[in-house]
Amino acid sequence: MQTRTETDLIGTREVPADAYWGVHTLRAVENFPISGNTTSAKLPDLIRAYAYVKKATALANQECGVLDDTKTEAIVWACDAILNEGRCMDQFPIDVFQGGAGTSMNMNANEVVANLALEHLGKAKGDYAVIHPNDDVNMSQSTNDSYPTAFHVAAYVALNRFADTHLKKLETSFEAKASEFASIMKMGRTQLQDAVPMTVGQEFHGFATIVAQERRHIAAESAGLLAVNLGATAIGTSINTPPGFVAAVVKHLAQVTGLPIVSAEDLVQATSDCGEYVSAQGSLRRLAVKLGKVCNDLRLLGSGPRAGLGELHLPEKAAGSSIMPAKVNPVIPEVVNQVCFKVMGNDVTAMMAAEAGQLQLNAMEPVIISSLFESITLLGNAADTLRINCVDGITVNKEVCEGYVHNSIGLVTFLVPVLGHGVCDEIGKECVASGKSVRQVVEERGLLSNAELDKLLSFDAMTVG
Repeated sequence: MQTRTETDLIGTREVPADAYWGVHTLRAVENFPISGNTTSAKLPDLIRAYAYVKKATALANQECGVLDDTKTEAIVWACDAILNEGRCMDQFPIDVFQGGAGTSMNMNANEVVANLALEHLGKAKGDYAVIHPNDDVNMSQSTNDSYPTAFHVAAYVALNRFADTHLKKLETSFEAKASEFASIMKMGRTQLQDAVPMTVGQEFHGFATIVAQERRHIAAESAGLLAVNLGATAIGTSINTPPGFVAAVVKHLAQVTGLPIVSAEDLVQATSDCGEYVSAQGSLRRLAVKLGKVCNDLRLLGSGPRAGLGELHLPEKAAGSSIMPAKVNPVIPEVVNQVCFKVMGNDVTAMMAAEAGQLQLNAMEPVIISSLFESITLLGNAADTLRINCVDGITVNKEVCEGYVHNSIGLVTFLVPVLGHGVCDEIGKECVASGKSVRQVVEERGLLSNAELDKLLSFDAMTVG
């Protein structure tokens, strides 16, 4: 293998000649063999966000008169090659878990952009006298502002893409089922006991509303990520930046991303505070809690086929037992439940990491990034799997649903406005003791006429709202 020689603070190393990354990246690969998940494989949004950051800073440095036009043009070209052509997306081999508060990832980005820029200028990789990873690509920056800013941009984009695609499609699927099942009556239950009737459509509309609310909540929580600390450099004091740099770089970042990015209110606070990450991950935890509850309901409503509720037929996707013939399990809601547990665990990880920061920096941001993006990926896949392999194929056992309604003691609730609570208590007691229906007991006691019962226990009356 052909190599080139590169030098850093620690010493000299040989780097593959065709690699766009350099010695800093090599050391990180050696230092952090942790999860086997690389930035290239797991965090493509972060790579693209870093390209936006490096492009914006080059333009701001040019505007402030500290980076010449030739270098600026080459760095911008390199960033655009990543953004528009997908160049070098495979050149980020560092594990997503890394010490150093993201310094390795930042240097990986600096080296890749520098070597792409050198290629554009017709120079050899590693010819850092022409374009230097630190002095030129990282000019007016620190890892401590470029890394969080890239994280903010990447997370904002990923969260909103997830909400607008995966969640919107699941919401639409539940809405379609709500319309399909609008005329089928079923028994509502509270505390696993008979309550009052509703329609299956109303139940599924509730599921759709849950997803819609979480979609909006994620979008609202992600908005805080649009405030960035770019220009803060090391600890928020903007050391080693030219006059006017902070305003210029935020302006350029907003322009190149097309996002309404603003500068953080307090750069010192923003450099050490991970609150926006906690809010973003928390919105995914909230979704996981509610989506998990929906899956619990689907599994319960589909339980049976003869000894459970049996109201829903969930699509049969796999044989359910190695010993019991003809058994089919609700495997799709089950796997989504498991994803929800994992996302809740990731939220705990993110909270602990955010709390673990000390003084002017939080060195634990890499695990927050890993947790957040893993949660987004898992929930996106889970939402699609639930929609395609379960919700879209659900059918209703109409006879079972309506049978539960007509045999339920809960129907006596509709008679309370006419007969009073005390009389209805007595009717209910007799139904429990005798096994008779509410209608039978009322008719036998002569409390109401058939016409009155028909009106009080009609479909419209029992599914009001």
